[in-house]
Amino acid sequence: MDKTISSFAEAVEDVHDGASVMISGFGGAGLPAHLIEAVLEAGVKELTIISNNAGSKGLGIAKLVKAGRVRKVVCSFPRQPGSDEFDQMYRKGKLELELVPQGTLAERIRAGGAGIGGFFTPTGVGTELTAGKEIRTINGLDQVLEYGLTADFALIKGNLADRWGNLTYRGTARNFGPVMATAARCTIAQVSHVLPLGDISPEHVVTPGIFVDRVVVSGR
Repeated sequence: MDKTISSFAEAVEDVHDGASVMISGFGGAGLPAHLIEAVLEAGVKELTIISNNAGSKGLGIAKLVKAGRVRKVVCSFPRQPGSDEFDQMYRKGKLELELVPQGTLAERIRAGGAGIGGFFTPTGVGTELTAGKEIRTINGLDQVLEYGLTADFALIKGNLADRWGNLTYRGTARNFGPVMATAARCTIAQVSHVLPLGDISPEHVVTPGIFVDRVVVSGR
């Protein structure tokens, strides 16, 4: 079994129009830039992007937004320094936004990967973020029902991998990668190096290969 793919273009060749795509990253840390570039070059459109942010300074997700390939963004931080692409598209009504508190976003993805339909959280209660959602009082505290998130594809950035798809991460680049890998029908990992089987200690594996479908090497 060998999950390594020879090119980024081949790795994303079945990403289709209208697909939902989770993209790891916290700013530039853990952002699978080469995979995003390959999706851009593939020309697919009407994408739903699930990520921590909507890109900035013309990089990463911002390229997809600027090219008009994104229909909807589900994220926590759509606006940040240099988020001109998102700002322009959103103000023109060409982009839908679902704003989700960061912890809630992570838990929705984790729940989706675990097969959990939904959960209650006090985060956001009493704000516009929970308007129209079910609220219950649990142990004397108002809490809102949030649903698990899944996607057609997850594009994530790892550090080391083997040909079975077992992954490690580097420092804070780990962020959303592990939970997104569990919540997508197809997980594609951009990694720095592929090592022979057995060279990654089982104790160091963060994302088991069962959650990874394809591995492609960026060389850095």
